[in-house]
Amino acid sequence: MQIGTAALEALVTDNNLSLQNPLDTDTADTRLLEVMKQHWGYESFRPLQREAMLSAMHSRDSLTVLPTGGGKSLCYQVPAVCRDGLAVVVSPLIALMKDQVDALTECGIPAACVNSSLTTEERQDVAARVRSGELKLLFAAPERLVQPRTIDFLRRDANVSFIAIDEAHCISNWGHDFRPEYRQLGALRDSFPDASLHAFTATATEKVRQDIVNQLSLKEAEVNVGNFDRPNLFYRVERRYDPLTQIREVIDRHPQESGVVYCISRANVESTAESLKQAGYSVLPYHAGLEPEQRKAHQEAFIDEQVDIIVATVAFGMGIDKSNVRYVVHAEMPRSIEGYQQESGRAGRDGLEAECCLFYSGRDVHTWEFLIEQSESEDNRQRSMAALKKMEAFCFSAVCRHRLLVNHFGQSLDHTDCGACDVCRQELETLPDALVISQKILSSVYRQGQCFGAEYTAQVLRGSKNKRVLGNRHDQLTTYGLLKDEPADVVRGWIDQLTAQGYLQRSGEHSVLVISPEGAEVLKGQTSPALTRPKHRAAKSSGGQANWEGVDRGLFEELRQFRMELSVERGVPPYVILGDVSLRELARVRPSTVNALTKIYGIGQQKKTEFGTSLVKKITAWARQHEVELDVTHQTTTTRAKSRASSGQSEKYFDLFEQGYSRQDVAVQLDRSLDTVANYLEQYIEAHRLTDAAQWVSAEIVDRIREAGEQVGFGRLKPIFEQLERSVGYDEIRIVLACERIARSEQPADQ
Repeated sequence: MQIGTAALEALVTDNNLSLQNPLDTDTADTRLLEVMKQHWGYESFRPLQREAMLSAMHSRDSLTVLPTGGGKSLCYQVPAVCRDGLAVVVSPLIALMKDQVDALTECGIPAACVNSSLTTEERQDVAARVRSGELKLLFAAPERLVQPRTIDFLRRDANVSFIAIDEAHCISNWGHDFRPEYRQLGALRDSFPDASLHAFTATATEKVRQDIVNQLSLKEAEVNVGNFDRPNLFYRVERRYDPLTQIREVIDRHPQESGVVYCISRANVESTAESLKQAGYSVLPYHAGLEPEQRKAHQEAFIDEQVDIIVATVAFGMGIDKSNVRYVVHAEMPRSIEGYQQESGRAGRDGLEAECCLFYSGRDVHTWEFLIEQSESEDNRQRSMAALKKMEAFCFSAVCRHRLLVNHFGQSLDHTDCGACDVCRQELETLPDALVISQKILSSVYRQGQCFGAEYTAQVLRGSKNKRVLGNRHDQLTTYGLLKDEPADVVRGWIDQLTAQGYLQRSGEHSVLVISPEGAEVLKGQTSPALTRPKHRAAKSSGGQANWEGVDRGLFEELRQFRMELSVERGVPPYVILGDVSLRELARVRPSTVNALTKIYGIGQQKKTEFGTSLVKKITAWARQHEVELDVTHQTTTTRAKSRASSGQSEKYFDLFEQGYSRQDVAVQLDRSLDTVANYLEQYIEAHRLTDAAQWVSAEIVDRIREAGEQVGFGRLKPIFEQLERSVGYDEIRIVLACERIARSEQPADQ
């Protein structure tokens, strides 16, 4: 809910301010934008940032709900710089505090954190900086902040301007990640009566929002709820039938890019990470069973881009603030939609395209039910089971994934086709004979005496010669072999869909299938379930490609290496130096002067001063070497991806590739650069699973690229480019590598 002009005027009046006051709305707007441009290089507000920032500027309590990647951190960071005094930020994890402090320091803003990882000398230094008034932001964990010593120190030695509470859903036992220590934060109202309180979260239903307001005793709080839709994320949900192969397919669509793979258990984390490592991927595990130092080292290796993939339990959750995660895989079903939204939301925080894949099985529901029964109190158990049921329904639904997610949080989607999920991309088909198939399945369950599970039922329906089936004489049933022409995973998927829709129920310790009253109505033909199946040979892509249009991929790789060198030199993660949005824009525009850098999204005064000259030298040297123009006229791509890849646009390219046109011919036909053509050709190769690049690259060059790849690895483009002594262009390397990735992904896992 956005605040209108009248409400803003009332907000100012309520705080004994007038619009002529130095902090009136127009003045505050101007100041906020000046600070954003100077320190962050951003020229405009994202949705609801302005409203949230004005609440902090005007000392009015607030709750702001913005999706991951929506810019929540800026909502308290920018006002903290604009206002006198110290902003105190509650943050749940040490890694998250460190990330934010590093990023703020790189932007030229004095910030610090206080936590158990600091030495006595470091804590004393932070205290001295607080007393001197140097710091603008201080980060602390909730349990530390509410300690009497901390409160006394801040009241005595600091001028606290306001308090921001990040990940505020943790305060509510209705939320998906309730933390008891957050409940103590309600005491801050009495401890700091003159400081406003501001709560921030990415996932909160109406009930959770109300609980946050009540628990924190927020006074006349402005509640700002953003759009929960993340249009840059491509959602895909598949039944799990060959986990490692399915996970590898996703990874292979994102070579050398950062990704997270979530598993339910520590054992699955370890086995999945080890299997991926054996298959040649750059991967590390992360779970609560690791020693703290090892867990910290693995997380930092991922954040610092020393490793591409982290396989983790949800313990990895809020500790990741990495902006350029290009894919998130759930190898097993999450326990709630709130949890899924939070975890999948780790992808694409920079607003660029990213992929979210969920692989589910009916067994996942049973696993979660067992864990909930074992670990949760009676009060929470019913609530958790209801959340699990909604998550199960999400997996088996044939409705737009984006629509289901926003509907869960009480919002609606304003278009019928999101263009960014498996349903809207028509990777699934709805069965016209769903009633007949459902009756076959339910009849088999009935004739089996309702004493067997889903896997066994699928074997009967497919006519299995399994000893158990034959021993039970179920090969004599009239339902035996009725679905023999269907793949095993498809039949199992239909059984799971009927269970999720309530026509079948799992019963007892062994989860035997029982027909529900609604299922009995299906047998009578009085109601019909909806069943889906994956389309045969559905072309799977990673989602949008539009944000690469016009980007010089070779220069992007060069700048990526430059970013890595700076990050090592400064001891901060690469994305803190420059985000992928900034790198793509630099590789698209190729600015020739330091002053021109101010037009690039994400480059503020501090970064321009510190490494702008080196950056421009790198770009101009590249342009001279490759004979490309500088200062390319462009339409800015600031805040976020404005649209997804147009399937119609892709089809124009695909048709010409299908007809055998060369890259040069396609470029002429469509009046596009060779680099743009190469982008679509790479997408075409992935969609059609092609392994031979000879149609577009000469056989001699293909062999040279493969030989170079064998020597330096098939990951990044630049090592191959250098190995070939810069004699082969980046586009040719990209095309050959795209084919090579597919060829390797189709090899057996043990090769």
